[in-house]
Amino acid sequence: MAESSERTRLPQLQLLGDATQFAQQMHSLVTYSPLFENFNLAEVRLLSHFMQAYRADEGQEIVREGEAGDFMLLILEGQVEVFKQDRWNSPRLIAALGPGNTVGEMSMIDGEPRFATCSAAERCLLAVLTRESLARIILEQPILGAKVLMELVLMLSQRLRQTSQKLLRYMDRDRE
Repeated sequence: MAESSERTRLPQLQLLGDATQFAQQMHSLVTYSPLFENFNLAEVRLLSHFMQAYRADEGQEIVREGEAGDFMLLILEGQVEVFKQDRWNSPRLIAALGPGNTVGEMSMIDGEPRFATCSAAERCLLAVLTRESLARIILEQPILGAKVLMELVLMLSQRLRQTSQKLLRYMDRDRE
């Protein structure tokens, strides 16, 4: 993907270029990554060719709740805080994520606005996979594309189950 179009995707962050330079680091995180835990080094290297790397400084907003988005981020270094607006429009911290975690998968897949705001709690290194790049992977590397899609489906399914369990606990609590 052309660097100029990448600059418009996350203009507030420092674009470091092709993520292949971080492939080894990405692979070292697979045991901590719900999405990439079943990927070997060759698959991670191949995947990194389709990704771009960015640097975010501490306190910098990465994505904003309600904005359009067509990409997901893999945290390589640092910590990202995830905030959701409550019913009084106050940001509530709902997660703090570190290396190996991903954010933005839902918007990448469905094209809907961002569910939450993500900010760098400390200086971060991020690898970005766009919807367009995922489509290219599926066409150019169908086995890798199928694996990425299956892992995304599995991860999102697990999150839905966890959310459903939390909802049941809240519903049970309200009955008491």
